[in-house]
Amino acid sequence: MPAPPPEQDWFLPEKSREQLKALFVDMLHPVNLHIFTLPGTGDVFNEYLRRFSTDIARVCDKIILHQHRIGDDDARKWGVTYSPTVLLEPERYRIRFVGAPMGEEGRSFLAALLMVSQRESGLTDATKDILKALDEERTVKVFASPTCPYCPPQAVNAFRCAVERPDLVSVWCVETGQMVELAQRYNVGSVPHTVFNEKLTVLGLEPETRFAMELVTLKDMQAELLAPKHQPGETVSVDCLILGAGPAGLTAGIYAGRAGLKTLILEKDTIGGQVAVTPVVENYPGFSNIPGLALMEVMAAQARQYCEILPEEPVSLSAGEAGVTAATASITIKAKVLLIATGAKWRKLEVPGETEYFGHGVNYCATCDGYLYKGRTVLVVGGGNTALTDALYLKNLGVNVALVHRRGEFRAEKHLVDSVERENIPLHLNCVVEAILGDVKVTAVRARSVTTGEVKDIPTDGVFIAIGETPNSEVAARLGCVLTPEGNIVVDSDMRTNVPRVYAAGDVTGGVRQIITAVGQGGTAALKIFEDMAREHP
Repeated sequence: MPAPPPEQDWFLPEKSREQLKALFVDMLHPVNLHIFTLPGTGDVFNEYLRRFSTDIARVCDKIILHQHRIGDDDARKWGVTYSPTVLLEPERYRIRFVGAPMGEEGRSFLAALLMVSQRESGLTDATKDILKALDEERTVKVFASPTCPYCPPQAVNAFRCAVERPDLVSVWCVETGQMVELAQRYNVGSVPHTVFNEKLTVLGLEPETRFAMELVTLKDMQAELLAPKHQPGETVSVDCLILGAGPAGLTAGIYAGRAGLKTLILEKDTIGGQVAVTPVVENYPGFSNIPGLALMEVMAAQARQYCEILPEEPVSLSAGEAGVTAATASITIKAKVLLIATGAKWRKLEVPGETEYFGHGVNYCATCDGYLYKGRTVLVVGGGNTALTDALYLKNLGVNVALVHRRGEFRAEKHLVDSVERENIPLHLNCVVEAILGDVKVTAVRARSVTTGEVKDIPTDGVFIAIGETPNSEVAARLGCVLTPEGNIVVDSDMRTNVPRVYAAGDVTGGVRQIITAVGQGGTAALKIFEDMAREHP
């Protein structure tokens, strides 16, 4: 065996090489890794890819590296025109990375490498059955960024389908920041952005089953997957009705179900609530680093073992000593108690253009979408900790960022204010946003001075809105629950409201809005519901 190269010849640090060696133990078959570059086009990324690929081929003898130039015979054979591009075992699979897989996309690259080596998709049997119906070729383009933790799982969805159906499925994972022209052509304003056969475009991370169904049908399958499980007009009787499937509602469902209470959760929006759109959770015990959506999928899967979750909302609701009656668009629910766990939502500006340009310049997550604006101009709207943290984060990415705040001073902590000043981030103070302007994407923000009344249009490529949260307590208000001036539901230490048989838990009650707090309150509420019902029927 030849001696390893001297340390100075390695691109990857020793610790990373050791981690890769441990990972590559699971490789079964050799993988031919073909990289294509063109001098003068993306040279920084070309060099990164060459050095990274050389190192991993040194680390694992099952990785066979082939280097090509755009325009050579192999490039023409496989239709490679972008520099840099990587193909994985192209004689067997149609998987390519357009742009060097950096940052978070390194995760999906390693996952694809292992999948190709093992020649096994890892899909569930149910998803494999869905893909058996595919009888036409499909090309999937997943646009990603190196700072988006949701992008690798979406790319892996595509890779799994390509490994399962190599005869018909071709996948591109496009690094949006490197392939700006390609991203602009597909009007990418938020990632992951997935295009199926140039016919169907989907934003965000999807469950495996939905991804496969859309790949086969080229139709948005969200509505079909959320089809009702009960007959229209049916009356469903349960012990506990929970509104909301965030951390509090899901935890309550687990605890109530385990206590023997028949429990039903209604959730009209995304299961997991705000956590599902949180890029990375780093403070939940047991997970040092996990995407919010992944954490909520784990929690929801556990909750479904103990209770039913329906994608509906009550159109009418009453509660009192006699019990709880709720009606959705399709069924009637009779329950003994009600738990309101409807959480809170990011506060919106509620101005023209905000909804129209969401995902096309209007953003609420700097960590997810900030990288798309590297070298471009954005405005962050807000004056609290979140707004200033977002602005500093974007500045560090190389984004030309400015802050818009309706007051003359920030409400954020002093160290953040000092950091903004030290970084010379431009400020538009005493300004309120009146409209977000654009054509197919954001081009400017119309702002009005609260001191002079002057209206000006501030050119920008994007807007990040960070102006706080509002509790979803409208249902509680209609039932007569006491609310704080901020709209939070008032509860006692056992999570009871002032209305008989009505409890509340999680962000909708205010206080410390953290996942662990919501989980604790959801568990407390379920246990107290069980105790209260046991006292009624000893």
